[in-house]
Amino acid sequence: MTRVFLLLTNLLQKMSVTSEGCCGESDKSKEIIKNSKRYGRGAVLSGLTHECGVFGAIGTGDWPTSLDIPQIVCLGLVALQHRGQESAGIVTSEGKCTKSFHVHKGMGMINNIFNDDAMKKLKGNLGIGHTRYSTSAASEEVNCQPFVVHTAHGALAVAHNGELVNCESLRKMVLGRGIGLSTHSDSELITQALCLNPPEGEINGPDWPARIKHLMQLAPLSYSLVILMRDRIYAVRDPYGNRPLCLGKILPVNARLDDECDESRKADGWVVSSESCGFLSIGAQHVREVFPGEIIEMTRHGIRTIDIVERPEEKAQAFCIFEYVYFARADSIFEGQMVYNVRMQCGRQLAMEAPVEADIVSSVPESGTAAAHGYSRQSKIPFSEVLCKNRYVGRTFIQPSTRLRQLGVAKKFGALSGNVKGKRVILIDDSIVRGNTIGPIIKLLRDAGAKQVHIRIASPPLLYPCYMGINIPTREELIANKLNSQQLAKHVGADSLEYLSVEGLVKAVRWDIKVKNSGHIGHCTACLTGEYPGGIPEELEW
Repeated sequence: MTRVFLLLTNLLQKMSVTSEGCCGESDKSKEIIKNSKRYGRGAVLSGLTHECGVFGAIGTGDWPTSLDIPQIVCLGLVALQHRGQESAGIVTSEGKCTKSFHVHKGMGMINNIFNDDAMKKLKGNLGIGHTRYSTSAASEEVNCQPFVVHTAHGALAVAHNGELVNCESLRKMVLGRGIGLSTHSDSELITQALCLNPPEGEINGPDWPARIKHLMQLAPLSYSLVILMRDRIYAVRDPYGNRPLCLGKILPVNARLDDECDESRKADGWVVSSESCGFLSIGAQHVREVFPGEIIEMTRHGIRTIDIVERPEEKAQAFCIFEYVYFARADSIFEGQMVYNVRMQCGRQLAMEAPVEADIVSSVPESGTAAAHGYSRQSKIPFSEVLCKNRYVGRTFIQPSTRLRQLGVAKKFGALSGNVKGKRVILIDDSIVRGNTIGPIIKLLRDAGAKQVHIRIASPPLLYPCYMGINIPTREELIANKLNSQQLAKHVGADSLEYLSVEGLVKAVRWDIKVKNSGHIGHCTACLTGEYPGGIPEELEW
């Protein structure tokens, strides 16, 4: 995601709010937005969108491995497709040649990029992959990941999820060392920064763990990385733990994957992924999350922790809370709990905070379904589907105008009139960004005969941009900065509209959390509160 400049942030904070609760917008602020690198790349025109997904796999024991590593990486990316639909890439190594990797990258969906011919060329005993939604650079093939660079000591490939908060200072450092940059991508910057010698120097060739640690000290957030060398993979998570990254163990075909994770069980291979949701489909058992600041080395002999880079003592962990609310697939596991269960608990908490008399509870499928079931169970109001989703229509956020988004709702949903007619409906959704789609959905339900439509949102109002890898672009594009809940209800045609509170969301997320050290619990709520764990990013000049 491109920088929303400090100048822009200060300007927006000074904007006046009218008596109707709407943000003013000066000509100067419009000019700043137009000149920012986000302008014209789809990010300004879109709502809340996904980040990226990273995946890595390596076979253990003798090589060549019996595992089809390219196929495993491809299936891992398919499971992460919800995190990015613009481009994808896979890089593999046979573990022999230091000079080259097998690479295939392209624009579009994974099943269109990796056909049979492409997969045949991706030979290897280890590999990494990436699926992308553009955040800090344009949606172009030159920005497809993983990035590959060739050094004097061999090839290096990097896949990155997140966004560097201190991109400008790191960029100046890299350029000052005589290293050229061909894109605006943070991910290319990270790849090139790894080519810098650590301050303590190197004696017998590159010390990659020291270089990675040096990078992490220079750039404390936000990223999860998988780094491919000739015969090993490094898995890296930023010291704040802002972006997710988890480990899985590939077990023999007939092994039970639901048994307790036992270190004595033989591993056929190891995988690392942004989410655990694809592990079962590739025969992998979820082991644990990569700890904040941890550097893990994965080789044919197994995995080991190389180092853990600490964050400043006064700083708390800052795992993105919107992974639970919106981004992650429902069957993924974070902090010892399944995302689906957290979303259900958000619905329960919402029912306690914002009750209303009604005949049925329903959801905007599938984003609000888990929360709707939680609301239904807590309120004792029965759940019933009221919207039928057309699965062959693209996402509304990629359409370029408000009018087309609104028309897109009619194509995307149909109303189940038999469940709606004459009923008072509570409709649950996970979030509201611009408020463009909820109004047409309400009209659709009223046209189908709904007596009342009450909107309940299973997250707090989005008020601030995100600088750490999520496309929440500017404050004036967020409807919650223009209208309060009562005004928004009137604007979209709802009988009432209420959000889950920030305190309620945090309570729901931490309700069943399972971590060994309670001091390691911490979540980033910057887009809700404006409290950024790493401060506001620098202005990008280059």
